[in-house]
Amino acid sequence: MKKWYTVMMVLALALVLTACGGNTSNQEESGSENDSTMENEGSDEGATDEGTKEEEASQSVMVTMKDAEGNEVGTAEITEENKGVTINLQASDLPEGEHGFHIHETGKCEAPDFKSAGGHFNPADVSHGTESEDGPHAGDMENLEVSADGMVEKEIMNEKVTLAEGEDNSLLKEGGTALVIHAGADDMESQPSGDAGDRIACGVIEK
Repeated sequence: MKKWYTVMMVLALALVLTACGGNTSNQEESGSENDSTMENEGSDEGATDEGTKEEEASQSVMVTMKDAEGNEVGTAEITEENKGVTINLQASDLPEGEHGFHIHETGKCEAPDFKSAGGHFNPADVSHGTESEDGPHAGDMENLEVSADGMVEKEIMNEKVTLAEGEDNSLLKEGGTALVIHAGADDMESQPSGDAGDRIACGVIEK
């Protein structure tokens, strides 16, 4: 009897140990699954954040440029970059030579003089021109060179402005802003606008 009793006790102990081992294995598998799920969730969140940043970086608006007679003379695509915006201008039917090219403070292009666009976009309240001690305006940009056939293609990087709404230097501020091409070249120092002459083409910057 004692021998059978001992055998039964050993078998019972073996069953208990086997059950415990199974539970531990299940817990480990469950823990691994939970860890994997958390990693996937973290990966998804990271992907979402990255996607949002890429979407913000790729934001762009298209501007239609018109002359004093209301004729369309070109387009400018403005694209948000990590630092500022790029402006890709393609225009035609313009006078040959060098022309001032600025962002103006109001999103209105009323022909024929386009004075409705106001002055240069200047949220920092500084002086005009890259050659001035207290400048330039956020809307000051390099001159355009129009060829003999009246055409110009130009990409300009402006690090002083953004398309992000709500920012002081946003081109999409309330009331909007505008792109303006002038009759003459900007000398980059005369106040308040570089002595660039009349406004010969204008386009409203809007969503």
